[in-house]
Amino acid sequence: MIGLDGFDPNIVESLMGAGELPHLGRLREMGGYARLGTTYPAQTPVAWSTFATGVNPGGHGIFDFLRRDPRTYLPEQTFVRYEQKNPFVPAKAINQRRGVPLWEELERMGVPSTILRLPCTFPPQTIYGRMLSGMGVPDLRGGFGTSTFYSSAADETAGEGERVERVRAESGGAIRMALLGPRNPKSGAETRVEVTLHPEPDGKSFMLLSEGEPKQLLLREGVWSDWLKVRFKTGLLQSARGMMRFHLIRSAPVFELYASPVNFDPEAPLFPIASPPDYARELTTQVGTFYTTGMVEDHGGLNNGRFDEAAYLSHCAEVIEERGRMMRYELEREEEGWFFCLFDTPDRVQHMFWRDGRGTIADHYRLCDQIIGRVMPFVDDRTLLIVLSDHGMNSFERGINLNTWLYEQGLLALRPGVSPGEEAGDLLQSVDWSRTRAYALGLSGIYLNLRGREEQGIVDAAEAVRLQSAIIGGLAGLGDAARDQAAVRSVMTREQLYSGPYAAESPDLLVNYAGGYRVSWATSLGGIPAGVFEDNVRKWSGDHLIDPLLVPGVLLMNRPFREAGAGLIDLAPTILTAFGGARNEWRKTMEGESLL
Repeated sequence: MIGLDGFDPNIVESLMGAGELPHLGRLREMGGYARLGTTYPAQTPVAWSTFATGVNPGGHGIFDFLRRDPRTYLPEQTFVRYEQKNPFVPAKAINQRRGVPLWEELERMGVPSTILRLPCTFPPQTIYGRMLSGMGVPDLRGGFGTSTFYSSAADETAGEGERVERVRAESGGAIRMALLGPRNPKSGAETRVEVTLHPEPDGKSFMLLSEGEPKQLLLREGVWSDWLKVRFKTGLLQSARGMMRFHLIRSAPVFELYASPVNFDPEAPLFPIASPPDYARELTTQVGTFYTTGMVEDHGGLNNGRFDEAAYLSHCAEVIEERGRMMRYELEREEEGWFFCLFDTPDRVQHMFWRDGRGTIADHYRLCDQIIGRVMPFVDDRTLLIVLSDHGMNSFERGINLNTWLYEQGLLALRPGVSPGEEAGDLLQSVDWSRTRAYALGLSGIYLNLRGREEQGIVDAAEAVRLQSAIIGGLAGLGDAARDQAAVRSVMTREQLYSGPYAAESPDLLVNYAGGYRVSWATSLGGIPAGVFEDNVRKWSGDHLIDPLLVPGVLLMNRPFREAGAGLIDLAPTILTAFGGARNEWRKTMEGESLL
């Protein structure tokens, strides 16, 4: 099974029809092709968790990239939580995805699994086989991907998800700077590793000198460097091993250097990223040093204008080739069982290049088709080959400030003297909870300020149904006067969408946007900007956070299958059936139906 994250059926069908995806076209002829129903919402962690467990999000508890803490109203990342009894013992990472995953059911059948980079598998559980965690693995600083930008300019300001460090050259042109690592668990101070950059005679490169590995690392303008591995001292006898790459933007007249997020060193990760634990080291030995963060592609650097499109595409090409080496290494020794490998890069390329038309995107689809071509020689008459995506893609032209709309409806109140805009800040910090009945946080949902659930809730259970109806009536079909069209197709309640033991953890309402629209950047982190609508001017111009009916994924198999109504929720039962599993066995934990 090969996952191509974000592969869109409209593009696939167009390119296949023109004969430009020959390997996928052959796969369709061997078995079949279908548009694959995704999840509500159509988000990567939600969709792949449903794929893995065969249940709706109410059965696995992943509803968004972010969720809110009802005690503080602050956002939390949804993949993993950390427990630390005291500063003297290491923190423990706990996977937040629940439900019974496919590989557990296969283990009961005596079938081994090899799983490469499936989202929401961090930290990995012990499995019968091998697993390398995917989306959900943090960087060494604890974020989704915190980069550092070094500049000699005095007025440089930080963009989203980055730190800016000002540097200056000494006599002779040498630059001393610090690499930023995790915080000390006892003092909270930021750990640093000092390095020195010495200019090379060509005037367009530097030699980075450090106590890391290698001790000398060449940085050339416009080229991604090799990996630098370093140790950050976090205690008297403790350290955290990390690694990063650099992109030297320019040497003069202004010095600018981009440093990638600090990845875990796969040979000694801060938290387990593989099962068995030494599997990450084995992969390093066999395929070379590789990215470990869950969000591998450094889209933040392009979004913040730190490097250009050519540098980003070069980076993506290296990432997909790295993943291809892992895939081939495993396929060459695979004899039986279930093999899964996810290629995330199609999703990231489309996010960043949608506005530019389909040229770059089509090129990337052709590259992915070549990946499938590399798989074909390993497929015999006893092998089921499945290629799928978790969702499709659409444009993102306008953002909707949900909290601002709630404010205008009188459902969200700000403290006296504060109005929507910069002074309202983010993280819902200016909200007057004593007068607020609903608020938005995350990428898809609205929460009611329920009494007894939220820390300062004021909405009684008896009022909740009426309040939901009022929000649905006002928001569904919301018109964008600037474009004379509806921006929201529908709003659905939790009860309409989710069932299962974790359904109550979801937002109360889910907003299904029209094509071209999406929740605004500010809304996701509890911002309340001025105005309900805003233009999206970022490089990130493609997205799938719209009505899931508009962004189905794709599904191809080398055997005939039931194409009508196929959904992600059906894939785990399909795989179990392929291995001879009886329906009455997996039906106890899964909702989907086999497509075979």
